[in-house]
Amino acid sequence: MINKIKFNKLNEIRLIKSYNKEIKMAIHPIEFRYGTPEMKSIWEQANKHQRMLDIESALAQAEGELGIIPKEYADEIVKKAKIEYVTLERVNEIEAETKHDIASLSKGITEVCDGVAGEYVHFGATSNDIVDSSNSLLLKDSIEVLEEKIERLTKIILKLAEENKDKVCIGRTHGQHALPTTYGMKFAIWADELHRQYIRLLNAKDNVCVGMMDGAVGTTAALGEQGWEVHKRVSEILGLKPAPITNQVVQRDNHVEFIMVLANLATTLSKIALEIRNLQRTEIQEVGEYFDPEKQVGSSTMPHKMNPITAERICGVARIVKSYVVAAMENNPLWHERDLTNSSCERIMFPEACILSDYILNLTIKLMNNLTFYDENIERNLNQTNGLIMAERLMAELTRAGMGKQTAYAIARKNAIKANKEKLLLKDLILADEEASKFLSEKDVEAIMDPHTYIGSANNIVDEIIASSKDWF
Repeated sequence: MINKIKFNKLNEIRLIKSYNKEIKMAIHPIEFRYGTPEMKSIWEQANKHQRMLDIESALAQAEGELGIIPKEYADEIVKKAKIEYVTLERVNEIEAETKHDIASLSKGITEVCDGVAGEYVHFGATSNDIVDSSNSLLLKDSIEVLEEKIERLTKIILKLAEENKDKVCIGRTHGQHALPTTYGMKFAIWADELHRQYIRLLNAKDNVCVGMMDGAVGTTAALGEQGWEVHKRVSEILGLKPAPITNQVVQRDNHVEFIMVLANLATTLSKIALEIRNLQRTEIQEVGEYFDPEKQVGSSTMPHKMNPITAERICGVARIVKSYVVAAMENNPLWHERDLTNSSCERIMFPEACILSDYILNLTIKLMNNLTFYDENIERNLNQTNGLIMAERLMAELTRAGMGKQTAYAIARKNAIKANKEKLLLKDLILADEEASKFLSEKDVEAIMDPHTYIGSANNIVDEIIASSKDWF
């Protein structure tokens, strides 16, 4: 019986493998579910391959200019260091034998160079010169995609802030109704935070996108007396800032900073999505993400459901991005001048962190571009507590009218507790309060209890954020 089960299981596995091979079944959700074409194209194997060829090309060019290798040989290497000559397929074939990616790349270039030019490929360099410099190009391209989308999202949210600065709603602290605020305030806070993330990304870009051509321990010894000039010239050709000092690797604290910025950005996007999810709850339903009732299905069993799936996906994927911080930090302490423990980690971490960060940015743009407001519910929730949210204002106005602050607080609190317990209007209790009536008229109380007029400097604050945003990008 056991043998029969094993046979059937093996047969099942064979069938699955055969099916997968036939249709080239993808495994990782990034391959078929998550990510945008613009970011994926940066990290696809062919582009990574070309970026490494670009480094070999820049090295040959710099060495030719400085007379380290013959100029005509350098020109030939530059000409042939392109994917149409050095194919990914051929380099993979070589690597299957050599078990070394950069040695295989170097041999692939050598094979297609005319004459003896190929003898000078990769002269004076170590593998990580190619890896780290090409990663810098990939990260630079990725950051530029992220920059554009952060800017786009921020402008969408700023527009929402301006359009909704007079839309008064209940503010909540500890999940409880607190005081009136505005949707303009909510959105302006998010826009301001996104701008800070943008600045952090620019700073990280300056630190992480550096070039290096420094040899096995960072001394440029194999390149001779002109080694440091080669290092600087290679970076210049590539459009990168030269690393000021390295050992065999660019120091990973820079990469930690970059991943931390992505993680921090993910917290902001998650915060926005979480708020939308909460505000879309049935018992609140003030805003919600767009739902196409003609095509979209909320549940396979509950026909009425309209779930915040976009916002939930943002929150879920954000967790993955945030988790990379630990891996990035572990990559900084390496043995001596370097070991290889960072390499395998970064092959996974860099593309996934960039692709997923870009993906949830894209989702948040979609979410905020298509928000639905439920104005009746916003007003209902604002008045849900029978005026309890105006207790602070009552205290303040009693104090301004001449009552001591502590006494005013006690009166407001006493009546608020009674109103809450007995489901009464706070306004009615205050009007009936002998002490309070000595300081406030009925007209005063009517004005005080209007939540739409208790938003302090909210409009001015939003206006200042919108005005300052003109210099953000």
